[in-house]
Amino acid sequence: MDTRLTRALSLRLPVLSAPMAFAAGGALAAAVSRAGGLGLIGGGYGDDTWLAEQFTQAGDARVGVGFITWALRKSPHLLTESLRRKPAAVMLSFGDPRPFADEIRASGARLICQCQDLGHVMDAVEVGADVIVAQGAEAGGHGRTRGTLSLVPEVADHLAAHAPDTPLVAAGGIADGRGLAASILLGADGVMLGTRLWASTEALVAPAHHAAILETPGDGTLRTEVADIARQIAWPPGFTARIRQNAFTDRWHGHEAALRAAVATEGPKYRQAFAAGDAQNTGVWFGEAAGLIDAIEPAGQIVARITAEARALLARPV
Repeated sequence: MDTRLTRALSLRLPVLSAPMAFAAGGALAAAVSRAGGLGLIGGGYGDDTWLAEQFTQAGDARVGVGFITWALRKSPHLLTESLRRKPAAVMLSFGDPRPFADEIRASGARLICQCQDLGHVMDAVEVGADVIVAQGAEAGGHGRTRGTLSLVPEVADHLAAHAPDTPLVAAGGIADGRGLAASILLGADGVMLGTRLWASTEALVAPAHHAAILETPGDGTLRTEVADIARQIAWPPGFTARIRQNAFTDRWHGHEAALRAAVATEGPKYRQAFAAGDAQNTGVWFGEAAGLIDAIEPAGQIVARITAEARALLARPV
């Protein structure tokens, strides 16, 4: 599939994998890249050793890396170290990209900015992002409140007026060829897959969490602060996380003040449950696309099927 995204990033297919913290390691990124898209390793909250291990896991595959921008400001050396690995692209999300844009550009990597509202898009245009991702609230993990269906065409219109050569990527709720085809018709040049690739054999996800996504319809997630409270990670105002509804969210969603008061005991319980792969007493990090997923499959197979479905749909007479 030939689009402005594939031409800008030298890809065969207009698919990026989301740099999901803790789940998007080197094996997943490499599998997506070898299938024709671009896989992104998740830089998360900053772990030098883990990040180095995942670049090694990616081997000789052409991959990129993504960072939580406000967390990267606390550990800027992670960007410098990652750029020594010659990633094809660096994605920044959830914060001002300006402090890092020059270093990324000087390295030869492409700058991808993920945006959750039009204000973020304006910042990305001003900093000269090579690719802009419009992420809707359907996405798993952190985000804001805009829906993909209206955000993508609004961003497409803004870019047409202010940065007409900048490719646009749609994210949030996309898990099959219908989502890719629809994104193209909405004005995007490709898609970023998160939840669909979280449910892949290469993702660093506990077996019980993979089993949980297969049991969960799109109605079975919610946006909440409780996972961040339990982890004692202070996200900037306005961002919440979409996770699966389970015993943990039933206990604490709507009772955030009580969780904060009890975090000295509840925080370690949460982390222990996550480390044990418990799908009921910790955050299970996927989005509304869960309702479209019925198997855990190799990432390359997922990417190939989605793009083949989209090609067929886009070629079909109306």
